Amino acid sequence: MTGEPSGGDLSRLRQLNAVAVIKALQGQGALTLTDVARRTGLSRASAEDVVRELLHKGWVAEAGATAGGVGRPARRYRFRADAGRVLGVDIGGHKILAVLADLDGDVQHSVRVPVTPGMGRLERLEAVDRAVAGCLEAAGLTGADVWASGVGTTGLVDGAGRVMLSEALPEWTGVDLAAHLRRIAPAPVLVENDSKLAALAECWRGVARYAKDMVFLLAGLRTGAGLVIDGKLHRGFANASGEIGALPVLGWIRAQEHLSAASGEAGDVFAAARAGERAAVTAVRRYVKDLALGASALVLALDPQMVVVGGGFSRSADVLIEPLRRELDRWCIRTPEVRMSALGDEAVVLGAVRLALDDVEERVLDGRGPLVSHL
Repeated sequence: MTGEPSGGDLSRLRQLNAVAVIKALQGQGALTLTDVARRTGLSRASAEDVVRELLHKGWVAEAGATAGGVGRPARRYRFRADAGRVLGVDIGGHKILAVLADLDGDVQHSVRVPVTPGMGRLERLEAVDRAVAGCLEAAGLTGADVWASGVGTTGLVDGAGRVMLSEALPEWTGVDLAAHLRRIAPAPVLVENDSKLAALAECWRGVARYAKDMVFLLAGLRTGAGLVIDGKLHRGFANASGEIGALPVLGWIRAQEHLSAASGEAGDVFAAARAGERAAVTAVRRYVKDLALGASALVLALDPQMVVVGGGFSRSADVLIEPLRRELDRWCIRTPEVRMSALGDEAVVLGAVRLALDDVEERVLDGRGPLVSHL
């Protein structure tokens, strides 16, 4: 096909170029136009046009001139990570964690509210409201200043932000979390299963940053999984990917019972196993065997580069990783690299932040995003 680009094609090209320049500037300090052109592949003239537009819209700021050299000093430009804020929320059985992050994804404020697994719907939603309100108050902002919100929760979530099924939390099935959060922050609200968000966080800022295919295992008071395929979070046709624990024969439903049967909190059981106590060692071995059955099924289906273990039990990597690797060796044709998450209990909320940032960038790409700073 020949001919000049249509108006729509040119508009799309400008949007693509704008996002390319933003990504080139993010986390890089200040760059000259020559640097921007080299990093994006644009001509210097095109880079200058895009930077001028982004300056006008508030995404980029001038950072002063480069000192030294011959002739006029080159101007430098930086990405305005402070131009907007995104909200991340992790709704769990034992805590509600809300954070406000800038457009680089760096957390500026966080509020943690303790909850209990037996809390009903209204109590848990009130705790969510307190955590979010506390974050906004600490930042001196209102919900209108938030450009997008990401929310992680246990259970199956549909594409509209409603919990389709939750067996872990009472009265949680049917909760429309997106609608609830929009009462506080009216910008788009993205809701996702917590295991999937933890997987997203691992690929963004965790141990799986270089892995294109990855299985994330949520190992804690319940067991779950998130899948990353070809560098992208895999949700499946009905957003139910990774729910292999629904098969009782694979043992994920009963896995934690081995630890509780050994008496004491799970952390105490791991500590006792570390000290060589026979009953605790047996309990941990049985737990790992059940964990490995479902993990092996996922590894055989996906053939991932890496398996990352996160969740509440990730602090006991020293007594989990090697037994898990040995069990995978028994069942898998090829055992991938097995790593323990370094993000701890912040993995889900960081994944929620990444989800919100992805939405902001997508809306910018489509020309629908909030391009002018109100801060």
